Amino acid sequence: MTELTERELAVLALEAGGWRTQGAKEQAVRERLGISATRYYQLLNGLLDRPEALEHSPVLVNRLRRIRAARRAER
Repeated sequence: MTELTERELAVLALEAGGWRTQGAKEQAVRERLGISATRYYQLLNGLLDRPEALEHSPVLVNRLRRIRAARRAER
């Protein structure tokens, strides 16, 4: 198993934060990570499939996996 990079850890940390509005989160993504919101969500989605991310933050990753599965089931 490989370790998570600093950027991947930052993505998980940012996602764990509480956001009142979508705009505030997207602004934080640009300011803290220097990437677009689209790229952020691509990275986050990839992290959800990695055992290292699950080991690092099991509650967050499992919650996000459930949300992702529910959204896919709606389609």
